[in-house]
Amino acid sequence: MDPINVNEATSKELLAYFQAKLDEEAWEKKKNGGLVCWSASVAPPEFCVAMDIAMVYPETHAAGAGAKKCSMDLLEVADQKGYNIDICSYARTNLGYMELLKQEAMTGNTPEKLAESKAAYVPLPDLVITCNNICNTLLKWYENLAKELNIPCIIIDVPFNHTMPVQKHNKEYIAAQFGDAIKQLEEICGRPFDYDKFLEVQEQVQRSVYWWNKIASYATHKPSALNGFDLFNYMALIVCARARDYAEITFHRFADELEEKEKNGQYAFGDAENEKHRVTWEGIAVWTYLGATFKGLKNLGSLMVGSAYPGLWNLEYTPGDMESMAEAYTRVYINTCGANRYEEFYKIVSNSQSEGIVLHLNRSCKQMGLLNNEGAEYVNAKMGIPFVSFDGDQTDPRVFSEAQYETRVQALSEMMDNNK
Repeated sequence: MDPINVNEATSKELLAYFQAKLDEEAWEKKKNGGLVCWSASVAPPEFCVAMDIAMVYPETHAAGAGAKKCSMDLLEVADQKGYNIDICSYARTNLGYMELLKQEAMTGNTPEKLAESKAAYVPLPDLVITCNNICNTLLKWYENLAKELNIPCIIIDVPFNHTMPVQKHNKEYIAAQFGDAIKQLEEICGRPFDYDKFLEVQEQVQRSVYWWNKIASYATHKPSALNGFDLFNYMALIVCARARDYAEITFHRFADELEEKEKNGQYAFGDAENEKHRVTWEGIAVWTYLGATFKGLKNLGSLMVGSAYPGLWNLEYTPGDMESMAEAYTRVYINTCGANRYEEFYKIVSNSQSEGIVLHLNRSCKQMGLLNNEGAEYVNAKMGIPFVSFDGDQTDPRVFSEAQYETRVQALSEMMDNNK
């Protein structure tokens, strides 16, 4: 790939460059006899990166396929294998992609759908690691990958938090599994775990998370220089590269750009008066219609400034403290009881000074969509702000209706006008 001047590049250029670089590094690792791991998005990468294992993230890969309008080709492969449409479309997109890579590996010929796909080209894994802190589908998904490919599967079992704060016995339970994961990696890699490198990686994760949170904080400013949909795009690096300095470099640059925009009176929609309404988006992005969902709000002067989704990667902990790290990976927003979830959602809406809420009732992700209405009703009771919902899916384009979405956000705009 072409080199880039990191010191002079914009954050958008850095985002594209480092995403491509991660894929290239995975292939280089594979070609040179190293190991590649496919990882769940909120599973801890610290262990594998400390052992010099290249990381690939199926959820981000599937989201990218959706954004490039090619997820349907991969979903059709999964359909033909018998995977039901009610299964998470991230999983189905990834399992379809795995099937095409398997065919390529077995025959030496690239399947037509793979050759024509606009999805990023990533290698098959030598091991997988997953964690059920965002959903239990990930367990069966990754077990299936391991069985199909005959490779090791590392699982971090994270208890659901029925009460908050996180109980000590839960932290101890997860920390013990971190120890088991280290033992598994020592067996897989055939060498002792590198604890010095592990501490360095933990410290890097904390720097990446700091700058990620710094970016997100700009959405609370009124008017806002940050369009919340940008967080969906930059999310690729907090998922895929938080254990590398790629994320820190990119987020730091983006934060500097946002600060400069504010100083110059430049905001997400240009002039301050173009920000007519501020809304919170609850749920995963509709990657196949990212532009349509953004423009549907922008055309009404509604800026998305709040979202719980990016906060899933607010993984602050104390490096060197396994229980602190365990707590960070279990207190994830959707892995907590309703009372905590509703209150956290209220804080997001309140801190972002939102005037309305858009709920994505995601067919794929029951965990993200199950309590959307209850959370919005909780906020409405405390703040009196309106909310609307629409049907969609993260990567399956068959579920979303642009007309329904436009009708709903128009209705929300009218309700926000009435409130004013």
